[in-house]
Amino acid sequence: MAQYVRDIMTSAPATVGPHTSVAETARVMRDRDLGSVLVTDGDRLRGVVTDRDLVVRALALGTDPEQTTVARACSEDPVTVGPGDELDRAVRLMREHAVRRMPVVDSGKLVGVISLGDAAMERDPDSALAGISAARPQT
Repeated sequence: MAQYVRDIMTSAPATVGPHTSVAETARVMRDRDLGSVLVTDGDRLRGVVTDRDLVVRALALGTDPEQTTVARACSEDPVTVGPGDELDRAVRLMREHAVRRMPVVDSGKLVGVISLGDAAMERDPDSALAGISAARPQT
């Protein structure tokens, strides 16, 4: 029986607009215990920004995190899947593109996000990755 992205995706993913500061984006990640957020213009996906992106593409360059926008640090044109895509396809794309999180888009509109941890918990709940993904965050 096929499993579908819609069955395990997170429906209301964290988003910020492209003009949001790097500092505010980092606070969103901290407050929601996330390693990435999606960058959107309205309901259209513009990019993905990870905590590593904020460090490498903004802070390490000496930019002012309150003045630098997330548009400068995000990865544009991310690989996406649709909610009706099979989970196997999503996992294959994550592997091919070396990404841990992938936006879910339907008719050009952002509808969710799926992570490698989500897939691991669904497909192999006894795996180390599933265990780590299911663990409560450390504070």
